[in-house]
Amino acid sequence: MPRIDQITLRCRDPQAQQRFYVDVLGMVGRNDGTIGYRDEEAGLVFELAEKPYQPSNQDVYWKIALAVPNIELACDQLHRKGVQVGAARQFQDIGYLAHFQDPEGFTIELIEHWFKGNRPDQQHDTARLGGGATLNLLTLRTHDIAAIHKSCLDWGMTPLSVQHVHGFGFTLYFYAFTDEHRPNPDLTAVENREWLYQRPYTVLEIQEMEEAPQMHPTPDGAAGYAGAKFAGMVRELLPNALQISAKTL
Repeated sequence: MPRIDQITLRCRDPQAQQRFYVDVLGMVGRNDGTIGYRDEEAGLVFELAEKPYQPSNQDVYWKIALAVPNIELACDQLHRKGVQVGAARQFQDIGYLAHFQDPEGFTIELIEHWFKGNRPDQQHDTARLGGGATLNLLTLRTHDIAAIHKSCLDWGMTPLSVQHVHGFGFTLYFYAFTDEHRPNPDLTAVENREWLYQRPYTVLEIQEMEEAPQMHPTPDGAAGYAGAKFAGMVRELLPNALQISAKTL
């Protein structure tokens, strides 16, 4: 089964970035040279950039999301390590989440496996971030979902969820290389969402901006998203408007 295997971010200090993700977020070195949690998920690679990261809502790249069993535990662990984390909150019927930034300014989302108030009463491993984080989401942006939806289906990805975010001018679409069946066949069903954040593999999230100009890739030499690779396919998800380049992975 193919999978989203590697995400590459360019930054000014790759070594410091790697230390943060290992020492603070609990990732480990993997045999493929990336850092991550489990082999079933995407790993991260940091490359040297000539210019600092300058986030924009016109960037193809938005964030990664780390899914955790206990978001309050994760926030407390990060606070104790000096990381400024926003307060966890239930955002509409989308998810129970919080945000922070890594040392280079890339946004990282924490998202709990369950909506606020739905967490089962169980013990969590306090030695792990949030009781056991996974790299759950790679989130990219577009102004036109139609072509990307077709490409995802052509690659063999399965649509998992569609989430209309009321009052914010965007809709979220989720795809993964999986033969699992979502709890409700209706892609917009709210009951699919907690299930989505519990997947043991990395899911592609596309944010379609309703009234946005053309998204743009990271400028040459600048820090930012440099692409994602798919294991088991000759495909690479590049930042230039989500175009695909054939490449042996």
